[in-house]
Parts: sequence; structure tokens; C-alpha cells
Amino acid sequence: MINLSTNYVGLKLKNPIIVSSSGLTNTAEKIKKIEDCGAGAVVLKSLFEEQIRYETSKLLSYNDYPEAEAYITNYAKNNSISEYLKVIEDTKKIVKIPVFASINCATTDEWINFAKQIESSGADGLELNIHILTLDKAMDSNTLEQKYFSIVSAVRKLIKIPIVVKIGYNFSNILYFTEQLYANGANAVVLFNRFYEPDIDIENFKLTSADVFSTHLDIRNALRWIAILSSKTKNIEISASTGVHEGKSALKMLLAGANTVQICSTLYRNGIEHISSILEFMTEYIYRKGFESVDAIRGKMSYINVKDSAVYERSQFMKYFSSME
Repeated sequence: MINLSTNYVGLKLKNPIIVSSSGLTNTAEKIKKIEDCGAGAVVLKSLFEEQIRYETSKLLSYNDYPEAEAYITNYAKNNSISEYLKVIEDTKKIVKIPVFASINCATTDEWINFAKQIESSGADGLELNIHILTLDKAMDSNTLEQKYFSIVSAVRKLIKIPIVVKIGYNFSNILYFTEQLYANGANAVVLFNRFYEPDIDIENFKLTSADVFSTHLDIRNALRWIAILSSKTKNIEISASTGVHEGKSALKMLLAGANTVQICSTLYRNGIEHISSILEFMTEYIYRKGFESVDAIRGKMSYINVKDSAVYERSQFMKYFSSME
């Protein structure tokens, strides 16, 4: 019997496949179906800090009484968080797999106080989806990164459940950055976040959105950094994200050193039943290669465990294009 179970941020998962935050995970009923299809854990659809701000400003626009501002602001925030807490509570009543709440944030504003309520509602962990887009040309990278660390530190002071930080790859030193996330209270990082990307309709002179779904080719950047990070630090755990569309790519992430693998786009394209196909492929592979567990293959192709580790460092196509003119 192949053992797919894995430990992640102190939690026991029946397998390393996590369904990431999306519209697929916004109700208890949907999450129950995801559990039935075999997922090891789930991340709830994110509560957006900017959405709370938007709802607050929208309500304020209909009110002409300045003294009512505090009441309306609190109402908007509490209404949003109450609905979110109910999803957590309802989900925990009907599923056994770990459930991670998710907050999309960019500041250490009052929203961090909701973290304690999220913990009290039964969430097994909290994923902080942090993205700070600065337009200030005078802000240096150190100042910007400190904002990330401050958010994690502030939340850690409020809760005891695991904190996972989902980040992008646009940092000058990802190894240093993740070490500092750990030092400020994070238990794991998700590599990497897939952000909204703008596009331009050249015929109608309109801004549009690029494709929101990843492709199987999008695993490359995460694969490189998971292999390196898993070899360079044992402090922080790693969840792979973006581009995992089938069992083969999930295995690549685990071989590189990921503790868990998050999937989303492939479920929109293939249905949540695709989870079982991914697990079947992983099980057959591990058996065919003569191993007994997913732990036995984890990191076998990480930076530290391959002979030619320079492949993970290489940034130019020397082998293929050096002779071309």
C-alpha cells in the first residue's frame, strides 16, 4: 500500500494535494465535494482587504452624516468577516480535511484583528496572500520587504495556528526573504502566487484582463526555487503553486522538495474529479519506482541532491543558443 500522507505545518494530510483559494472553495458544500474527490486540504476563497475597503467606501458614499462614518466602517468590516467566519464554521462541521482560511492583504490595518476570529472559528491555518505593488520610486526594496514582515509579525502575535504566506517571485533574494518570513512567524510559503495581469485590446483601446488560468508550462519558475529553497533552509516549509495541471507536474514539485502542491486552474478546466486522476498517477508512479511513500521521493531532485546543481542556477540558454547567430 502506497502511503501518500504528508505532514504540513504540523498538520497531518492524507495526501499532499491542496485545492487553492478560488471560487471553487467559497462554500462548505463545494469543499465537501472537493474532500470526496480526494484532496488532502483546502484553502478557502480569500477575504480581500481591498474588498472590505471598497464596501466601506461604497456605503459611505450614500451617507451625508460624518458622525456615522465610524459606524458604517465597522458595519462593513464586521459584515464581511461574519459571512467569512460562517463559511469556516459550516465547513468544519462537514469535512475532516484541514481547512486554511485566506486573507488577501497589503497593510497592517485593522483587518489583522479578524485573524483571531478566524482562529476561533475553527480554521486549521491561515494563508496570507500578500502583494504590495508600490508606485513610490523613492521606496527601496528593504523598506518594501519590511512591510511584508510587519504583516506576518502582527498576525503571529494574535494567533497560534499555522501561518502560510503566499508570495510572488519578484524579490531580489528569495532565500533571504523567506528566512525573514520565518523569523517573523510564518510556518510555510507558497511559491508562487499568480497575480492579475492587465492586457490591452488594441482595436478598441481598452484595458482587459489576461487569461486568469495558468498552463502546465508555468511550473518552471516555482520548480527552480522550490529545489533551491528546500535545500538551503530547513526552517520553512514549501507549498508549490501555479502550473500544476496533472500528476506528472505534481510529482515534479515533490521531487524538487515541496511539502505540498496546490492546484486550481486544472480543476476549472477538468472538473474537481480530476483530483483523483492526479492521485492515481502519483500512486502508480511511486509504486513503479519501488518506493512506499510520498516522503520517500520528496526532494530527490532538489538542488542539494542532484549531481549537476548548476542547472537550477543557469539563467541563459547556453547549451542551445551559444552557437546561433
